[in-house]
Amino acid sequence: MTVPARAPARPGLPSPGPGWRVWPRRWPRWAPHAAAAWGVGYAAVQVVWATTGATVPWSPHVAYAPGVQLALAALALLAAGACLATPRPPARRGRGAVTAVLAVAVPVFAMGMASLPAYVVTLASLSGVESDTGFAHVLLNTVGLALLLLVVVSHRRRLRGRCPRCGAEHTGDGSGPLVHPPASVASRRTRIQVYLLMCGLLPWAVVKTIWTLGGDALSVTAEKWREENAGGSGAAKALASVGIDVTVLAALAGIFLLLGLMYPWGQVFPRWTLLLTGRRVPRLLPLLPAWLSAIGLSVYGVVLVIYAPLSAADVLPRIKPDGAFTSSAGITWMVLFGGLAFGGLGFGLIAAARSYAARTRPVCATAAATDATRGN
Repeated sequence: MTVPARAPARPGLPSPGPGWRVWPRRWPRWAPHAAAAWGVGYAAVQVVWATTGATVPWSPHVAYAPGVQLALAALALLAAGACLATPRPPARRGRGAVTAVLAVAVPVFAMGMASLPAYVVTLASLSGVESDTGFAHVLLNTVGLALLLLVVVSHRRRLRGRCPRCGAEHTGDGSGPLVHPPASVASRRTRIQVYLLMCGLLPWAVVKTIWTLGGDALSVTAEKWREENAGGSGAAKALASVGIDVTVLAALAGIFLLLGLMYPWGQVFPRWTLLLTGRRVPRLLPLLPAWLSAIGLSVYGVVLVIYAPLSAADVLPRIKPDGAFTSSAGITWMVLFGGLAFGGLGFGLIAAARSYAARTRPVCATAAATDATRGN
C-alpha cells in the first residue's frame, strides 16, 4: 500500500501537524508515560485520603484502612516505574522485576474497580452516588487498569519481537494505517458458551420482575418491595410502573452488548443506526465497556456464588435478613441468584470479548502487504 506524501506547507503558513487522528496509532509510545502519570497521581490521592482520614468504601459496610491506602500508593508508584521501563526492556533480571510488578498491579487495581457496574446502574437510574470518594476511587482504578493493560500488551509484544501495536512481524515503526478484517460471526462453540452463561440471569430476573409486578417471592412481599424502592428516582419508578426493574434493564443492555460482540452488526453499523449504516464500528467501542464491566461482574459473581452455599451450610456466618427480606433463607437464595446472574453475564462478556478481539484484530498495512507478497 502506497501512502501519498503530505502536501507541502504554503509559504507563510505553519506546516500541518500529524493531526489528532495519528495519536491513537502511537498508543504503544504514549501509554507507558500516561500510565506512569496516572500512578503518581493515584499515589498522591491515596496519601491525601489516608492522612486526612477520608472514608473510602470498599463495600457498603467496609472502608479502606489508611495502611491499605498507603500500600496502594506504593504499588501505584512501583507500577509507574515499571511502565516507564517497558519501551526499552531491561536485562533479564530487570525484565523479571517489571513483569512481577505488573503481574501484581493489574489484578489489584482490577479488584479496585469491581464495583464499577453497580455505580453505572445507580447513575443510569438517576439515584445519585452514595459516596463521592468511593466513586472517585473506582474511576481512578478503572483508568489505571485500562492504561496498565495497554502497557502489558505492548510490552509482551516487544519481548516477542513483534510490532507493539498490531502484534505482527513487520518492519517500520507501526504508526501507519491499519488493515481491518471483514465482519464475521463468533464460532459456534463461543456462541453456545455465551448463551449457556446468559441463562444464569433467568432466576434473578424472574424474581425481580415478580416483585416489580406486585408479587411475593423469597420472603419479600410486594408491599415491602414498594416501601424499599419508594425513594428511587422518577425514572426507576416509571419503569417499575410497567413491570421493569432498572437493574433488569441494565442486564438487558449487557445482553445487547454480548450479541453485538458475537455477530457482524457489532463490527459494521446495521441499517437501523441510520446515518452510521455501513460504517465500521470503532473496535474499542464495544470492547472497552465489555472488558471493564466483565472484570467486576465476574469477580463479584464468583464471590456471591461461593458465599451463599457456605453461609447456608453454616461454614460462614449466615446472611441476616436485610431491607425487604424477612428470612435468612430468602436473602441467601437471592444472593445465589445474583451471583449466577452477575457471574454469568461477566464470564459471558469475557468469552464474547475474547472472540471479538481475535476476529477484529487489525494489522499494520506494512504487515498486510508483506503477507500478500508472501502469498503471491
